[in-house]
Amino acid sequence: MNAKPIYATNGEWVALLQGGHLYDTYGEWVGWLDGTSVYTRDGEYAGFLSEDGRILCERARRQRRLRSAPPAPAKIRPPARVPLAPLFAELPWRLVDVFDEEPDLFSHISDLRPDWED
Repeated sequence: MNAKPIYATNGEWVALLQGGHLYDTYGEWVGWLDGTSVYTRDGEYAGFLSEDGRILCERARRQRRLRSAPPAPAKIRPPARVPLAPLFAELPWRLVDVFDEEPDLFSHISDLRPDWED
């Protein structure tokens, strides 16, 4: 199954989408899709997959509960190179690119995750 590259608005290659799972550029699993909704591996809502292939969110986001994550898939081997990013249309004021606004969102542990319990 071929992985689809995901780009930030500035044209930077930031992730891969394969089989409903989101991977970073090193092939590590960082999130998943439920329809067009995108979640981090902790189950935090990150945004939605736009028709042009960017991950966007509302500028003024409302808090959502954490979702239970599916079982983590195996690491994938990312491609050595990806096609150049398409030219993206300008976003309306109410939307922002997740990778431009919060580039580390998929690499940190969610603040919404409960603390470790004994």
